[in-house]
Parts: sequence; structure tokens; C-alpha cells
Amino acid sequence: MIEVDLSGRVTVITGGSRGIGLGLARAFRDTGTDLHIVANDDSISGVVRELGVTGHQADIAIEADLQSFMPSIPQIDILINNAGLERLTPLTDSSAENEAIFRRIIDVNVTGTFLVTRAALPKMSSGGRIISTSSVWGRIGEPLFSAYVASKHAIIGMTKTWAKELGPRGITANAICPGWVRTESSLRSLASLADRSGVQEEVLLESILNNQALPGIMEPYDIAGAYIFLASKLASNVTGQTFCVDRGEAPW
Repeated sequence: MIEVDLSGRVTVITGGSRGIGLGLARAFRDTGTDLHIVANDDSISGVVRELGVTGHQADIAIEADLQSFMPSIPQIDILINNAGLERLTPLTDSSAENEAIFRRIIDVNVTGTFLVTRAALPKMSSGGRIISTSSVWGRIGEPLFSAYVASKHAIIGMTKTWAKELGPRGITANAICPGWVRTESSLRSLASLADRSGVQEEVLLESILNNQALPGIMEPYDIAGAYIFLASKLASNVTGQTFCVDRGEAPW
């Protein structure tokens, strides 16, 4: 892990109560930043107690929820857009439930990311950082996950647009594409894929990991270094970029 001092900087992490977001929260806490985490579940209170940071329970896709806490943060130097949903949305499933899941994924992963960034922007000045979590699936297609894949492609598109839009203000925007990380969401997707294919989860995971240049599945904390780099002065001249942290999985 790169040792970076972010003392005096204010960092907001959405989706910071579990998975990758919790790994990021633990890593950023150690940089000395004034850390705020945002999450839409009750587990946020336990994270606040564990890390000694400020927590805000909110649904980022709801403007009223954002306005319930944003006015209490006078300054935002680093915004990490990490909140997101990952579920199967098969094109051949015409059920109302599948359609509702599709709409919710787009609402949170795309619209919510847009809304929270828009709300944070008036509090950001030159030197500000916007870092958004996409996915290796934001660069390729993956059967059965059309909503999630579309949303992660959208994150990359918004990142490139925001880099152009905010560059004159001295604010950078970049995206991270994690590969397979051991989280509740990724293991749920693995279980769903295994169930549909009739392959045991262990066998399917081994097949996935064999496509990596480096063996093994990552833990949430493992990818935090890339985010910390982009948040630091080391990345002052980096914007509009998409970085894969995937142990060499991506085919490009």
C-alpha cells in the first residue's frame, strides 16, 4: 500500500458499509483524511463505530436523501462513487420482478452516481478528485447481466465526460475497474451463474481465476491502493482514465 497523507482533505465514499466500499473506508481512514461514508443499510452504524468516521444513511438515487446530509459537509475534496447494485437481469425474463431489478440497478448505479456527484460538486475546488467504481464488465459484455454491465459502461462514459467538463476547474475524474473481489455481491453473482450453468461454484471460480495472470481472488482492501493514488497529489495530472485492478484478467 502506498503511504499517502491526506490530512486536511475531506473524503466521501458512497456504498462504504460493505464489500469494496468498506475496504476503501478502512484504507482511507489510515491516510488521515476526514472521512464520511454513505450507505443505504443499517450496517453503517457498525462501520462508524469500528472506524470512528462520520456516517450518513441515504439512498443516493433519491434527491431528498442526499439533501438530508450534504449541507452538513462544507467541503469535499475527494468523492468516491462506489455505491452500486449487481444482479442478474436476463433478457429472456419478462417478469415484472426482473424489470424492476433492471430499473433499480440503473437508478442506483447510473442516476445515483450522477446525482451524488452533482450534489458534491459545489463543495469541490481546484485539486478535487472524483473516483468512480466501474468494473472489468464495464469494458466487455457478460451474459445475463445487461443492467449491471450497461451501468458500468455508463460509469466510464460519465467519467470521460466529467474529466472534460471539470478540467478547467482543476478537478479530475477517473474510474477503477475491479476484477473479481471477494464481496457479498460477487459471490452472489457467482452462485447465480453456477446455478444456471449446473457447474459447482468452486469449479466455476477456479475457471474464472485461471484467466488471470496472477492467481487468487482479491480481497476488498487489495484494490484500495489505486484509489489512494488517484486521490493523492501523485495523480495531479491524471484525468479521464480507466484503470483495471484485476490481477491481469481483462483481455486487452
